[in-house]
Amino acid sequence: MPRRHDPGRRQRIIDAAIRVVGRDGIAGLSHRTVAAEADVPLGSTTYHFATLEELLVAALRQANEGFGRVLAELLPEGGGDGDLAADLARALGEWLAGERTGVELEYELYLAALRRPALRPVAAEWTERGAALLARRTDPVTARALLALMDGICLQVLLTGGSYDEEDARATLARLIP
Repeated sequence: MPRRHDPGRRQRIIDAAIRVVGRDGIAGLSHRTVAAEADVPLGSTTYHFATLEELLVAALRQANEGFGRVLAELLPEGGGDGDLAADLARALGEWLAGERTGVELEYELYLAALRRPALRPVAAEWTERGAALLARRTDPVTARALLALMDGICLQVLLTGGSYDEEDARATLARLIP
């Protein structure tokens, strides 16, 4: 029987892995659950991703793109002007007001790097990219501090189930900006 040409299969598998983790957590991720979610043969998942770690790396890379796009739009090449703290607080508000499952998923994958060394380089890539984007409007040390604070604010909102207070976030972020 001839092989079916399916150029989008790898991407469908990554998308399915993200849905599985979003629904069932990382503990629910297996080649079998992803294959079922993507509606592909089990062998396709192992062909494209020999290990679950490889699949998690691809999923984390894709998940990181979400807030990265938000920051890239907010912090265009060549800098910009205006109130950086207000801009960042607004971006966090938009991010947290969106699909909460997506934000939770991104942090779940990001924090999985604590126990899964294969994910650490991807988490580090995101940290470097985020800091570089922020450094378009401030110095590199402040950029890293702002990134850490924004992560903290997001995690507190997600973990407590509380609501996001944009004005409080703006005031807190402003304390770090020279």
